Amino acid sequence: MPDSSSRADSKLDEALEETFPASDPPANTVETGIRIGGVPETAVPSVTDNGTRSRFEISVNGETAFLTYERTDGALTLIHTEVPPAFRGRHLGNTLVEAALQSAHSAGLRIIAVCPFVKAYMRRHSRPR
Repeated sequence: MPDSSSRADSKLDEALEETFPASDPPANTVETGIRIGGVPETAVPSVTDNGTRSRFEISVNGETAFLTYERTDGALTLIHTEVPPAFRGRHLGNTLVEAALQSAHSAGLRIIAVCPFVKAYMRRHSRPR
């Protein structure tokens, strides 16, 4: 007399055969390598220092996110950050501020934050001294 576990196993085998017939196409899974939609953007965008226009820039698909500044002998004043609406939520503003701070640091310049976005970024990312 078959025990209850072998009956459950046979029911499971029947369910598997019904659920996955050989005619089904492969599933869109990591194992098959099939991806739905576009390739996710994981690359960090390149920031350029456009000295002619006094701003750090990131260009994406013909649109430009930027952080305007004034550079003096001893300071970098960060004035205004702007990211096109289509690219908001992708942290381009953060990337611009990080590039500006790195540039000022490497040049030995003091940072003067006028832009509210830059001020908020610096508060969130302040390092204990």
